[in-house]
Amino acid sequence: MRIARFIHGNDHPQYAFVQQDTEDGKDYLVVLSGYPFAGQQVVPTGERYPLDGDGIRLLAPLLPSKIYGIENNWSSQHKGSLEPLTSSGMNIYMKPSSSISGPDDPIVFPNWSQDITYGPTLAVVIGRLTRNISERDALSHVLGYMCANDLCARDNEKQDHSSVRAHGFDTSTPVGPWIQTHLDPENTNISLSINGETITSACGTTADLLYSAAQQISYISSFATLLPGDIILTGTPAETNALRIGNETVVHIDGVGSLRNIVVSQ
Repeated sequence: MRIARFIHGNDHPQYAFVQQDTEDGKDYLVVLSGYPFAGQQVVPTGERYPLDGDGIRLLAPLLPSKIYGIENNWSSQHKGSLEPLTSSGMNIYMKPSSSISGPDDPIVFPNWSQDITYGPTLAVVIGRLTRNISERDALSHVLGYMCANDLCARDNEKQDHSSVRAHGFDTSTPVGPWIQTHLDPENTNISLSINGETITSACGTTADLLYSAAQQISYISSFATLLPGDIILTGTPAETNALRIGNETVVHIDGVGSLRNIVVSQ
């Protein structure tokens, strides 16, 4: 099941299931009543719009209370290391909800950085209140998954000796195009293209994550309560490089879809 957030014309944001019509094969937005993260039943209103219809614009699927990311979580980033894996070895950072942007939204380069790097990643969306959850039960608390591009101002990170500005600037977390509720997060392919060219060094499979989505959820919930709608960015393939003004980025995750954004100057 795919859950999208959208606007139609000048209307207010709404939620919808994205469903393929069995007759014409096209995707439609089946409008829902209410907010799917409030723990209440949502039902179709009877309205339906073509996904590519006039006046339809997809938004970031949600605005979380918080976002967690993890550095250096790809096996190829640790070649030759003999260090044993422990949960305390996870290099976790936080991003503010104001860093969220949606499909086709611009990535706005801040004027204080000259080195913004891309970060294609699988985003986990928490579905219910999660505290001290075991690794075994962690995925039962997941609502679904999204494409994400975890951008970082690398030069600022080095200058500040902190990830606050580097990971937290506005538009640094594009997510979308919707939430896919059925996916195997432990064996899913991730790819990135820039201006139509596949960046092979930024492609990979979540099977190569050092710490799985379940391990990350379990560890984070051991020190912080995760709320419905919170996001965990599970890790970026081995190599990241700088983006340039005018670049078109497309993050694709098999079974989820594609997330497109264009880089602009501030």
